[in-house]
Amino acid sequence: MNRRSRRVLFPRVAIEVESETEESSEDEEEDHEEEPLTPPTQPVNNKKKAPITISLKRVCKVCKGTGHEAGFKGATYIDCPKKPCFLCKQPGHTTMNCPHRVATEHGVVPAHRREFRGSLDYLFERQLRANVPMIKPGFVIPDQVDCAIIRLHSRRVTSLEFHPTNNSILLSGDKKGQLGIWDYNKVYEKTVYGSIHSCILNSMKFNPVNDGSLYTASSDGTICYTDLEIGTPNLLMNLNPDGWNGPANWRMLYGMDISSSKSLVLVADNFGFLYLVDMRSNKRIREPVLIHKKGTKVVGLHCNPLQPELLLSCGNDHFARLWDLRRIDAGDSLGNLPHSRVVNSAYFSPLTGTKILTTSQDNRIRVWDSIFGNIESPSREIIHSHDFNRHLTCFRAEWDPKDPSESLAVIGRYISENYDGVALHPIDFIDTSTGRLVAEVIEPNIKTISPVNKLHPRDDVLATGSSRSLFIWRPKEQLEPSEEQGERNYRVSICNKQEKKSKRAKLDDESDEGDDVSGLDLNDKSKQKPGACYKVLHCPPSSKSKSKK
Repeated sequence: MNRRSRRVLFPRVAIEVESETEESSEDEEEDHEEEPLTPPTQPVNNKKKAPITISLKRVCKVCKGTGHEAGFKGATYIDCPKKPCFLCKQPGHTTMNCPHRVATEHGVVPAHRREFRGSLDYLFERQLRANVPMIKPGFVIPDQVDCAIIRLHSRRVTSLEFHPTNNSILLSGDKKGQLGIWDYNKVYEKTVYGSIHSCILNSMKFNPVNDGSLYTASSDGTICYTDLEIGTPNLLMNLNPDGWNGPANWRMLYGMDISSSKSLVLVADNFGFLYLVDMRSNKRIREPVLIHKKGTKVVGLHCNPLQPELLLSCGNDHFARLWDLRRIDAGDSLGNLPHSRVVNSAYFSPLTGTKILTTSQDNRIRVWDSIFGNIESPSREIIHSHDFNRHLTCFRAEWDPKDPSESLAVIGRYISENYDGVALHPIDFIDTSTGRLVAEVIEPNIKTISPVNKLHPRDDVLATGSSRSLFIWRPKEQLEPSEEQGERNYRVSICNKQEKKSKRAKLDDESDEGDDVSGLDLNDKSKQKPGACYKVLHCPPSSKSKSKK
């Protein structure tokens, strides 16, 4: 029996190749494009598939045009010639030669002295100015890694908080809703509670009268009150009692703070509302108050350290707002601080509470030197690279709580820099009074971005959350070099817990998969960068330590 061959109709493929010469005419390009088309003499078969065009032309990732390339190529950002500078958002130059890339204080104008003086100015001079030192002390910068714990979390780190009484305890939350407790003095002692929330843990605050308890707010719409010794969460508020009813009705909690004078937990959601929870009864009081534009996220809340009735909020409606908790109602804010894009964070200064520091997605850090004057425009704007795309926790500039001059702030950097042929993302220390870059700290073996940074309120310590790992930085002067090698060995603890993820989870969490060990290759010594040595301590998979109070 003869085998009958079966004809399969494959679609015709046209390949477009970008011409290397500029002298080719338009007629030649048109003839080249018409080649894959069916000749008019041949009858068209309706069953045939349309021709597939494969383009080999260079396409810009920014403007989608052809003939040039732009966007991130590896860790280096290439500017689009049709768009303004990615860093300062101004036309006329590229990111590589932007003057703000070299000197952050470029274009920063110090705040002018106001001509008038009101009653609030005299109040500031008499009651608050005495706590501000006349001579500005030198900054202490934690610039070297002291210890690290790798893969503590199963998703990227979203928040950090130091224990209020135990100096060596660091708490961390992640995208999955887990709560991690790490004693970085002992390195290997850690605990991870995985049943606190079902998704992103956005904010955490300690109970001011009980340092063994923690308030947490999550994107699952709940506030939990957790005993850190046993890890059992107590549900205080649930905005989604009926479960998932679509994105239009799902409420997520972001910004949170505690007003100790009023015994209130303040928390805000993704629809612009503020909720008040009584810490004594653990129940919600009064109806929610609309404090930002309806339908926009309120991502940050902060109570003034000296005047707890003053509340500072920020959100996706491009505003930071001041409120009086004694008479807070919709549209009754004390002042509005406009921004050109989303405001990621807003904080009062930690000692006097008279300054405001905000971080916006327009690559600007804004500083207000006095909340008693005209707050419609900031005292200065500092251009800094923190405008990111996705798969990252928001960058937030935070004050140094130990700085008596209230001028030092820390923030991670988005655009990488070339350090001896290695693309690294430094952590920047900025003098907010002048805009000067005080220091940029790097570790040659950490090649991932560090968006979450927290300075210790009592010690000269910086905690960093990069991907799923945590790092502790200390000043180089306080670290003793190794006698044998002449350099410091920092301790690294690797968690061996491996979790199997579904196909959908891998698609949703691309960024968390791409940096499995946060840039540290500890197994292959040939891939380690010079400048640091490791003392690796592997965590036992079954051991879980409790944080001591």
